[in-house]
Amino acid sequence: MYISTKGRYALRLMLDLAENAEAEQNIPLKKVAERQQISLKYLEQIITALCKAGFIKSIRGSQGGYRLAHEPEYYTVAMILRLTEGTLAPVSCLEDEVNQCPRSAQCATLFVWQKLYDSINDTLESITLKDIVDNKIALDSTAADDYVI
Repeated sequence: MYISTKGRYALRLMLDLAENAEAEQNIPLKKVAERQQISLKYLEQIITALCKAGFIKSIRGSQGGYRLAHEPEYYTVAMILRLTEGTLAPVSCLEDEVNQCPRSAQCATLFVWQKLYDSINDTLESITLKDIVDNKIALDSTAADDYVI
């Protein structure tokens, strides 16, 4: 399994909206691009998919911008990555609901890939945007306490 820049940037975009939701009602994509140091053009492509999926609300006008459609605890990392990556399966035979591989009945390694896939899903389903925000806050406060005179 390989997570592309599209998946990583989508997660960073969603995280930025979650972190800045209280400070700003609707967040211009340009501000997200600046804070995250990601190309505005690339974020425009990513945000289209997130809006279509109902993850993000788009508001037009002078007070317009973007915001999460739900609270940060609603979104799991798995939801965001599945939307942008299509699948989290480590091998192609696990991409479909029913394994279509003609060798699946006698495949000696299928259980390995299935266990890996289950672990990936369990881990990514257990982490929400809120968890990432909380972790970042904890890291930031620890870093603030670390000083030398």
